[in-house]
Amino acid sequence: IFLIFLFFGPPNTPTRALVCVPRAAINTAKNKKGSIEMEQKNLNRHTFNIDSKKITIYPSTDSSRPIIYLNTVEEEGSRLYYTLYHASCPDFTLVTISGLHWEHDMSPWDIPSISKGAPPCTGGAENYLQLLIEEIVPKAERYIQAVPAWRGLAGYSLAGLFAIYSLYQTTLFSRAAAISASLWFPNFKEYLFSHEIMRKPDYLYFSLGSKECRTRNPYLNTVQDNTEEIEAYFRQTGVNTIYEINPGNHFNNAVERIAAGILWLLNK
Repeated sequence: IFLIFLFFGPPNTPTRALVCVPRAAINTAKNKKGSIEMEQKNLNRHTFNIDSKKITIYPSTDSSRPIIYLNTVEEEGSRLYYTLYHASCPDFTLVTISGLHWEHDMSPWDIPSISKGAPPCTGGAENYLQLLIEEIVPKAERYIQAVPAWRGLAGYSLAGLFAIYSLYQTTLFSRAAAISASLWFPNFKEYLFSHEIMRKPDYLYFSLGSKECRTRNPYLNTVQDNTEEIEAYFRQTGVNTIYEINPGNHFNNAVERIAAGILWLLNK
């Protein structure tokens, strides 16, 4: 069960929701039938490797259903699918990509370290997106042997930034979810506002933790303002968007937050 509290501001402001996705959703299946179905889903999953990346496919029961690609820093696909199952999620195919060089593959250009001990970002998103489009997506979709109803791209943190960046580079994805996305990234907001998008998405999901901007770091403390401005920009261009606020900081309940974003895309 998802508990959603909606907050409405003045006219023409985005709908905001404080979303609490309980951790109980990822506990042991509550009935035998559910356990068997989830076990079968895990048995059916397929894994392959391309260029040091590990790609895992969790296929739908109907291969013509939507497909969502998720770039991950960890291999949380099984936990995510479990969470979505208990939220009565519509059937879809999930493709997770792990083994990423996170600060390289997910960043659109170079930036120095933003805090002591943090690695710099080295601007490899363009090359990784080419790999995703030309090799990973075709091989994954050869496996499901059907044309999906639509393709979505989702990501958390830097992968959320990458999801929005990708809309400006390819027409492949018609929906995207930027979950607790790193929209503090220097000059990224300005890039979006000054460049032409290659495919205006049908639906676009944004979320952020309520405490993420509460920091003295001059980069990170811009994340909420930037997220709100970017969401408003897309909404004003006619994209169906939502902006949800989750309780906590950047590291709270990542799997549950990702599930909420994917569920919103699938229910549209």
